[in-house]
Amino acid sequence: MYGILKKTASKCSHISQTYSIGRSVEGKDLLAIEFSDNPGQHDLLEPEIKLIGNMHGNEVLGRQLLIYLAQYLCSEYLLGNERIQTVINTTRIHILPSMNPDGYEIAASEGHEYNGWTSGRANAQNLDLNRNFPDLTSIFYNLAPETYAVMKWIRSFPFVISASLHGGELVISYPFDLSRHPQEDRMYSPTPDEQIFRQLARTYADAHATMSNNDTERCMSDFNYLHSNCYEITVELGCDKFPSEMELYPEWLRNKEALLSIKGIVKDEHGNGIKGATISVRGMRHDITSAEDGDYWRLLNPGVHIVTAAASGYSKVSKRIHLPRKTLVGRVDFVLKKVPRAPSLDYFNIPELDNYEKFKRTACI
Repeated sequence: MYGILKKTASKCSHISQTYSIGRSVEGKDLLAIEFSDNPGQHDLLEPEIKLIGNMHGNEVLGRQLLIYLAQYLCSEYLLGNERIQTVINTTRIHILPSMNPDGYEIAASEGHEYNGWTSGRANAQNLDLNRNFPDLTSIFYNLAPETYAVMKWIRSFPFVISASLHGGELVISYPFDLSRHPQEDRMYSPTPDEQIFRQLARTYADAHATMSNNDTERCMSDFNYLHSNCYEITVELGCDKFPSEMELYPEWLRNKEALLSIKGIVKDEHGNGIKGATISVRGMRHDITSAEDGDYWRLLNPGVHIVTAAASGYSKVSKRIHLPRKTLVGRVDFVLKKVPRAPSLDYFNIPELDNYEKFKRTACI
């Protein structure tokens, strides 16, 4: 895997690079590959997505699909595929094919015909990595190095969308996987963005040749939602955790189409981006924050929304926006004014609700 990823990055060095997000218990690199028209840099208003595979070492299908995806993005970009070129030129894609290389080695040593449902599932500390993230009720955590590396990764990049690829079922799940009531672990626990997660899950399921949509318990997606701006779905790719090599390429063909909002900048009066500004939507109890240069991305369903930007030391600004169906990306910028030392209470809110924001129809990325 390491050789393939590095060879792919070298072949497409103008749009790709590899980097390590950390190491496993046994010291193996958790190697990721990135695709962008400016690899290594965050471009203003360019969304970042991540794809993670092989969280359970014996679930090899996601690992191989992501390796195929990396090769596909590189080769198709070089061949002039306009769709792939548009995706890479307007999106920063991060791919981590194996989060659990230690577990994978155990599973691979037994081979696909003899591998059970548990051999190699956990890491070298015998920890299930998808039960190792902070949940809604725990205070102290025994974090595996792989878990810590991914948590740090999530917090280091302004990811907007993510998918974690698994095996053993043929379903999609999304937050919350854990109920806020510890004694009611099977209780339905929707997030404030339930409809958005349903749309993301349905988009993947509809693009996949044979997939349906269902619920299953997972935890890394909860961490993404609670501790970052990222919306992650968990994709169970099939019932066979460790398919044979001959079965892997047909699985790639079934999945490649599925693998393949509003946005704006929060600035001060001088045009400088404001980092860490809070973007809230009336009626939704989940805020996001602006990135280093003040840019942000917020997934929304079609309709009318009141969106507010606020930052410490600045007045907050609210805007009424209308997202019609099939308008794929809307641009909503905010300019926040510095708050005087002794402002009146009225100065803190500058509603701009008289007019709707107008959006041009743009291509979906």
